[in-house]
Amino acid sequence: MTFVCDLSNKNCKPCEGGVPPLTESKARALLTELNSWEMNNNAISKTFEFKDYYQVLAFVNAVAWMTHREDHHPDMAVSYNKCRVEYSTHAIGGLSENDFICAAKVDALFKL
Repeated sequence: MTFVCDLSNKNCKPCEGGVPPLTESKARALLTELNSWEMNNNAISKTFEFKDYYQVLAFVNAVAWMTHREDHHPDMAVSYNKCRVEYSTHAIGGLSENDFICAAKVDALFKL
């Protein structure tokens, strides 16, 4: 049985600013629900490795589809066999629960 984080079953809520970012302790607690994501400079990130560029692009397209549906988009750095995904809620200048929800969904996509 594959473990699926509860966060991956949630959906993002619109965030246009006006709310504070998560506290450090709340962000760290949510980080423990993810698989090997790192938190630095008001963002969470993870690098995914693949066999070749074709697999990287397929992953990028899957992430793009999911994030479009959630209306919460990451920054991505793509290379031949790697993709670095980074989330931060720019409208609030820090992390929101949306970042962790989408990170969990990215992990679920990677397992497919």
